[in-house]
Amino acid sequence: MGTPEGDRLDIMAILVQAYEAQHYPIDLPDPIEAIKFRMDQTGMTVKDWVPMIGQTNRVYEVLNRTRPLTLSMIRKIHEKMGIPAESLIKPIVKLGGNGLHA
Repeated sequence: MGTPEGDRLDIMAILVQAYEAQHYPIDLPDPIEAIKFRMDQTGMTVKDWVPMIGQTNRVYEVLNRTRPLTLSMIRKIHEKMGIPAESLIKPIVKLGGNGLHA
């Protein structure tokens, strides 16, 4: 830091980040996959999600993609779990017999 070489490295890193963001953007995860990932990260169970989603059966319905997230659920999950709201409002990919369907 504070050297010409350090300054050059900082500039190169910024340029690489800008290039990658423009040419190889990373899409936000599917809402259900984001929730499942957070569950795995934190060791949470379905019961831990009841305050944010509703009764246990409702949590299972959301995780099984048979019930969509509501705006209230999205707000609570975002506030309590820190999952980006942008990810939670994405259309949920439904699993079907012929593969994935949006």
